Amino acid sequence: MRRFILTGSLIVLFSSQVTAGQIYQWTDSSGQSHFGSQPPQGVQSTLVSTSSSKPSAPAAAPPASAKQPDAAQASQKDIDAKVKQDVAKQQAELKKYCEELRTNLSQLENNPRISIEEKGETRRLSEKERQAQMAEAQKSIKENCN
Repeated sequence: MRRFILTGSLIVLFSSQVTAGQIYQWTDSSGQSHFGSQPPQGVQSTLVSTSSSKPSAPAAAPPASAKQPDAAQASQKDIDAKVKQDVAKQQAELKKYCEELRTNLSQLENNPRISIEEKGETRRLSEKERQAQMAEAQKSIKENCN
């Protein structure tokens, strides 16, 4: 159960749809673009799309004065690599969790005599308990696994 809660929490935490809000873009009187969650009153603004689709046109290169030094770029690459590694690790954990869920569901479906250990004693699950656990496993698979 703890593993289920942890996995669910991680999925919600890293879901961009949950954390993404509306972002507005506007230009001030000096011609500089600004972004924010609330546009200022009396200024025309546009809603910026926050979807993760590919951009339709390549972005223009930033001016030479805005380019990052090599050290900052290297640091950003290190951060990007760490984030990718963390995401890969979470995906591997989720895959393992889903495999365990499917194995447990298979055991419950194919074996009417399931025994569990409670308070140091072994007892057999009733058919009603077995059906409830099967339903819970199916629900977890549907919610968390592709």
